Amino acid sequence: MAGNKRAGYKLATYQTKEGPRAGLVIGEDVFDAARLTGKPAYGSVIGILADWKRAEGALKKAAAGVAKSAVKSRAKRMPLGKTKLLAPVPNPPTIFCAGANYADHAAAMARKQGIPEPTDPREQGLKPWFFIKAAHTITDPGTTIKAKHYADELDWEIELAAVIGRPAKDVPKAKALNYVAGYTIANDLSARDRGRRPGLEPTSIFKMDWTKHKSFDGSCPIGPWIVPASDIADPQKLGLKLWVNGALKQDSNTGQMLFTIAEQIAQLSINMTLHPGDLILTGTPAGTGGESGKFLKTGDVVKLWIEGIGEFENRIA
Repeated sequence: MAGNKRAGYKLATYQTKEGPRAGLVIGEDVFDAARLTGKPAYGSVIGILADWKRAEGALKKAAAGVAKSAVKSRAKRMPLGKTKLLAPVPNPPTIFCAGANYADHAAAMARKQGIPEPTDPREQGLKPWFFIKAAHTITDPGTTIKAKHYADELDWEIELAAVIGRPAKDVPKAKALNYVAGYTIANDLSARDRGRRPGLEPTSIFKMDWTKHKSFDGSCPIGPWIVPASDIADPQKLGLKLWVNGALKQDSNTGQMLFTIAEQIAQLSINMTLHPGDLILTGTPAGTGGESGKFLKTGDVVKLWIEGIGEFENRIA
């Protein structure tokens, strides 16, 4: 796994004999976050995010201490290569997913379906729109995802995921990024053939089944860690790529989003509170299987990479 060398630390969840624990990835080592900071509440990433206003400084201070070899006695070093990393937010309160937020993907899907290509939503006065994936869909990086028995048209979608670190309600766009604790990578796996309800005409307004389409077990791999927002100079200038069995399928940049992350947070927070640990998947660019008609098969390996964050992969079974 490759990370962001500029960051003092990455926030992760790692496996122990006692269960998942929050860890700080510093260089090529992992440290237990609670033991390193001396704060028992920081034993989980959700516990850290719930106290993000104070935790952000505490984690930076702890990471700086490690760099100076000042806190070796407080927490044991664990080699990153021998530590099992789990999904950084194993149980997010809510997973919000931006729909059709890259123009090239929306246009390609429309062409595949034989319908007119959508016009710029801004020209129509539209705002960002979302669907929700169930929290139990979260999946660890590096695991085998058992989903081919469920869907014949299993598709991939790389997305930058923003992790909320402060309660946010009615947030203006200009201040929206202040509520982001950090960023991670997500794959919004989609069961294309499960998204259409059988027995209904294609023109029916009730034809879609978003639950079966998006919320099956294993459909939201995230990882490998959270890079603090303070270490991402501009989240709208990040390259992102996805490969299937080494073949590059998606290759884009977050600058191609139709609606920025700040606009998405502002829209979601209208009369609704976003909570620490909520994930916002910010959309996927062109290059999905739904556009070409070629989908994931048993044994396929999907690898995701986002600039400044890192990479991970999953195998399909």
